[in-house]
Amino acid sequence: MWKHQDNELRKSIQDINWDDLLLYLGRNNRELLHRVDFEKQSVVKAIRIDKELLLIEVSYIQNELVIAFPQLSTISDLVINSATAYVEVWFDLSRDLRPFYTLAEDDTTLAGVVSAYKGLRIVGVEDLFEALCWSIMGQQISLHVAYALKQKLVTTYGESIEYKEEKYWLFPSPERIATLQVEDLRSLSFTQRKAEYVMGVAGIIATKQLTKEQFVGLSLTEMEARLTAIRGIGKWSANYVIMRCFRHPDAFPIADVGLHNALKKVHNESQKPTLEEIERWSENWAGWRAYATFYLWRTLQE
Repeated sequence: MWKHQDNELRKSIQDINWDDLLLYLGRNNRELLHRVDFEKQSVVKAIRIDKELLLIEVSYIQNELVIAFPQLSTISDLVINSATAYVEVWFDLSRDLRPFYTLAEDDTTLAGVVSAYKGLRIVGVEDLFEALCWSIMGQQISLHVAYALKQKLVTTYGESIEYKEEKYWLFPSPERIATLQVEDLRSLSFTQRKAEYVMGVAGIIATKQLTKEQFVGLSLTEMEARLTAIRGIGKWSANYVIMRCFRHPDAFPIADVGLHNALKKVHNESQKPTLEEIERWSENWAGWRAYATFYLWRTLQE
């Protein structure tokens, strides 16, 4: 239950690893969709509420998650309900992680990792278009290059709000991108194929051929089939989107290079594991393979 106190919203939560969440959110200095302040131990993000852009600042103080509103002197019920709903989804707060901890205790791969980062929660991407675009941009390139592409796309076609001489950006809308030509994205260093894929996704979302509501009640297999039917979305991208946007705890981007590097590191091997080895190890993670992946990714930031 969120409490409204001194123009802030507070919720008591014990099982959250705020330090590691901030580390994940602040992992690349090209990130424009939120800004981490490590001194204040907070993250500031622009969100849309009732067609207006609004800043929220989220911190964790004395076992309470706190949402502040830097621009506002008073907050309406609409702002309260919208902001709390957004943060609940962003940090997967409704998820009881105790079954995951129990599973990890007896697992050779996960025991030490989960013990070290206990309370880490999968950081969500609420917007389906953003999640699909990010999965396309990240295909077969380094994370650093993917962030450079995202930075160009956001600053060229996204919306922003200014506060204290700083700009806070929102990801471009599918409606905006659908009006472009492939050449417009090529000029931002997108490959021909990736430009076509992003344009295609923008078109089907802008025309409501693809909506988040269509996925309600679907199984993981059905979600994957629905997404991989989209041009440019393979199994890796589909599972990434299911993990980050649809919040399915068993989504598993098994072909992910970062996952392979993390497993190599955790097992102290000289070579990356084979897909067959990963399949075998992950059998014990059933129901929680998305969380296993997210925790393993965290080891790469050490």
